Amino acid sequence: MENKLRLDIVTPHGLVLSEDVDEVAATGTEGEFGVLPGHVPFITTLKIGMLVLKKDSKTEYVFVSSGYAEVSPDKVVILADSAERSEDIDVERAKAAIKRAEERLRQEEKVDFARATAALERAAIRIQIAERRVAR
Repeated sequence: MENKLRLDIVTPHGLVLSEDVDEVAATGTEGEFGVLPGHVPFITTLKIGMLVLKKDSKTEYVFVSSGYAEVSPDKVVILADSAERSEDIDVERAKAAIKRAEERLRQEEKVDFARATAALERAAIRIQIAERRVAR
């Protein structure tokens, strides 16, 4: 399609999304980036964050865990450890994950700090994305 990008989001569990979109924005390890049709090709690593896709007059949000993005002039492929569309996010589960991570972080000596911090970040971003879904 002219002036569209094919967006594919793939995890080890399968294809999460495959759609033609107008624009994609994501959080790379070097910072946020946006992609429009005709973009110069590049590959980057992703960090835990929110992927925003615009399609016609709608904006949709997807939680993306770490992974990779491959951009070409007419396609964006996201290979992520995990990904969830905003409507699939379980807010109560994310809130419980925040509590567990905070409890682990309080146990200073017996905790894998990096793992607990990543769990806290994943849960917080999931809630943030779910709140955007509700606010629309």
